[in-house]
Amino acid sequence: MSALLRFVNRAALQRTLAVRGIKTSPKKDETAAVAGPVTKEDFANPNPKNWVSYGFDYKDEANDRNSTKSSFFFAVTLCLAWGTFVWAYLPDTQMRDWAQREAFLELRRRELAGVDLVSPNYVDPATIVLPSDDELGDTEIII
Repeated sequence: MSALLRFVNRAALQRTLAVRGIKTSPKKDETAAVAGPVTKEDFANPNPKNWVSYGFDYKDEANDRNSTKSSFFFAVTLCLAWGTFVWAYLPDTQMRDWAQREAFLELRRRELAGVDLVSPNYVDPATIVLPSDDELGDTEIII
């Protein structure tokens, strides 16, 4: 029932607006009075007096726009896009891949030889100095 009431109210509202005929856009045949014929330059830049420089050239608008576009092209496209691409595909200068490859080869060699993967005597036990029981006291030791 409420949907039916909303539909009826909507239809009534649309009829009311259609009768009023409110238009906010200018008519097609209304144009501003211009002295002389309208050229392509006037159409592209209707208000040339309000030019604000981008800071590359304060006297010539075309040179200012060209300098702005070229500097952003070089900064964004060449430096950021191509620079990131080149940096991502640079060779491994710190040999991280080599170290990992050597570790896998050493693990495979130890597995085939039947030796422990990491030697329990990697550090000589004679060089390790452990505290005595008196020095430890009541310190909790978690293993």
